[in-house]
Amino acid sequence: MYGNNVSNVTDATLRKDSAVIEHAVLDAALVCIHRLGFSKVTIDDICQESGVSRASVYRLFPGGRDVLFEALHVRELHQFFEQVLAEIDGLDTVEDVVALSVAAATSLLRTHSHLAMMLSSEPGEALGQLTATGLPRIIRMATVALSPQLDPLIGREATHRLIDLVARLTVSYFLSPDESVDLSDTDIARQFLRPIITAVALPESFSGTAASLNRSTS
Repeated sequence: MYGNNVSNVTDATLRKDSAVIEHAVLDAALVCIHRLGFSKVTIDDICQESGVSRASVYRLFPGGRDVLFEALHVRELHQFFEQVLAEIDGLDTVEDVVALSVAAATSLLRTHSHLAMMLSSEPGEALGQLTATGLPRIIRMATVALSPQLDPLIGREATHRLIDLVARLTVSYFLSPDESVDLSDTDIARQFLRPIITAVALPESFSGTAASLNRSTS
C-alpha cells in the first residue's frame, strides 16, 4: 500500500518537474528568438540559455527544434487567447464580444512579441508558416475560445463563419495596418465590424437594410 502511494507521489513530482523544465526551455527559446531571429536559433543556443542539457531537451521535445518551436507557438497562442477571453468576460451581445475581442487581439498582437514575430518578421519563413499552418491554427483556437459565448447567441454555423472572417481580417490588418482603421480602438472596431456582424449573424436584418437602401436610391 505504501509502495503505491510513494510511486504516485514520485510520478506527480516528476510530471511537475518536467513541466517546470519545459516552460524554462520554452522561455529560453523565446529569449533566443528575440536575440538571434527565428531562423538562426539552434538547440544549443536554447540549452545554453536555459541551462538544460541537450539530452533533457530532446527527451522533452523528441524531434528537436521543429517540435520545440511548435510547442512554443501553441503555448503562446493559448496564453494570447486567455488574455482575450479575460477582456470579454461577462459580455452578452454579439457586437460586444466581437468588437472587444478584435480590439483586445489587435492590442495584444502589437505588444505580444513572439506572436508578432511569428506573424510578421522574416517574411521568407514566418509569413510562409502563417499561410501554411499559422492562420488556420489561429482560426481554430479563436473558434474554440469564442464559440462558448457566441454559439448561444447566433448558433454554431454562424459563429464559425463569423469567427473565421473576423480572425482573417484581424490578422490582415495587423500585417498591413491602415492608419484610418485602428482596430485596437473598441469604438472604431465596433463601427468597422458592424456590417460584417450584421451580414453573418443577422442576415435577414442585413437583407432588409440593403433592400431599404436600394429603394431609397432608386
